[in-house]
Amino acid sequence: MDETGMTDKKSDTRPAEHKAPKGKKSSHEIEIDGNSVEYSARADWLVLRTEEKPRAEMFYVAYLKKGAPSDQRPITFVFNGGPGASSAYLHVGALGPKRVMLNNDGSTQKPPARLVDNPETWLAFTDLVFVDPIGTGFSRMVEPEKKEEKPGDKSEDTRSKEFYRLKRDLESLGEFIQKFLSGHKRWDSPVFIAGESYGGFRVGKLARLLQEGYGIGLNGAILISPALEWMLLDPSDYDVLHWVDLFPTMALAARYHGKSRIECDSDQEFRTLAEDFAITDLSTYLVQGDRLEAEKRQSLYRQIADFLGLDQELVALHTGRIPFWVFCRTLLRGSREVCGFYDATIRAIDPFPDRETHQAPDPTLYAIERVFAGGINTQLRQNLSLETERDYTLLSEEVNAAWKVDTETHAFERQVGATDDLRYALSLNPHMNVFICHGVYDLVTPYFSTDRILEHMKLVDTQRERVTVRHFPGGHMFYAWEESRLEFTAAMRDFFHSSL
Repeated sequence: MDETGMTDKKSDTRPAEHKAPKGKKSSHEIEIDGNSVEYSARADWLVLRTEEKPRAEMFYVAYLKKGAPSDQRPITFVFNGGPGASSAYLHVGALGPKRVMLNNDGSTQKPPARLVDNPETWLAFTDLVFVDPIGTGFSRMVEPEKKEEKPGDKSEDTRSKEFYRLKRDLESLGEFIQKFLSGHKRWDSPVFIAGESYGGFRVGKLARLLQEGYGIGLNGAILISPALEWMLLDPSDYDVLHWVDLFPTMALAARYHGKSRIECDSDQEFRTLAEDFAITDLSTYLVQGDRLEAEKRQSLYRQIADFLGLDQELVALHTGRIPFWVFCRTLLRGSREVCGFYDATIRAIDPFPDRETHQAPDPTLYAIERVFAGGINTQLRQNLSLETERDYTLLSEEVNAAWKVDTETHAFERQVGATDDLRYALSLNPHMNVFICHGVYDLVTPYFSTDRILEHMKLVDTQRERVTVRHFPGGHMFYAWEESRLEFTAAMRDFFHSSL
């Protein structure tokens, strides 16, 4: 009211405060290394705004150890990739207090999906916040007020996909982390970020953006099976690097299945041999193409065929550039099987062996979708007692298809990567540590790409000491393998300890 006692009309016309769905907080306990750890779990939404107007509701699950002083307890923000993937894969696959049951080699068990206590949870050494980017999990756009549409007006469609863009996506994560630290009074905590696949790319970019744009100092950045440079994901007949990076993984997969014809006493010796061949003879040929005389080309095709367990005629047909889907369909054709893109050790029956193209289901990514969908819904709706009618979007093809690069200034500026940002961040913060890891049987984001890129980052010795690169048995989600999950957790425990 004003001094006359009349109601201020401006107050009456202000829009009501946006209310996100109701979250849920609960208390739990887990035994880790013989010790009982009490923690709280909060499944909730945080509202993101543009020009003070609510634009999105970002869903998260936070696991916070009880009784731990905030200035002594690290906090780690976790997200997956895609773009279009929720955080469920890391959440119930490796890092959270519950994980889905898989066989020791990462293959799936009979339905339904089952959750078990996860003694390898990172709660042993850090609080965890699993974040679902907009359009994934329970995270959604806030629909803007309807306006009268004009012919040809596409502004509404643009707003509805505002967060399906490289730069805007990173900004939304920066805004989320900033708001979370403020809302939970955790600005005095050591902060880490961890991401898988495209999430690893996000970590590389955020390592710079969070510190330079949001005032958030980082103790550590963890890149799991990252895709650091996009150009390496779009190969052609005219480039070299993708094929060099992919070759050691295909060779290791061929050896795993007993198909490689290169004799070696150990897997490590074979791996070194395949890597050396990739960066010497193979790369030299791929640069020269038909300039290399025919006899030498045929000799090289024979070597490639022997490494990969394929016919020399097939290698010659593809002029040494074997797409991984061709490799996966051909390697085990004798038993009418295909191997997985994301973990080449996993097999599946080829339902269409007589067709010209690869049409079999990938026994890794899509075969495990039912397991992670069942696992994350059980964790959220039953174990954490969250009430919501929303469907949990594990992996959104819509988000992936709509993704745009909103950083280009010219049509020729097509190189999109995170390596420069990571290099910049290492100079910006001389106390930040970096951990990069892969599964050696992952054909989608091959480990050798990171190994090779690291040799071109021009790091000085003091920076190189703060970057750890380690690879594990398994595929893209190598932590699905029992032995790799144990090794990964032990490595992470050491990494966090050394980063504080």
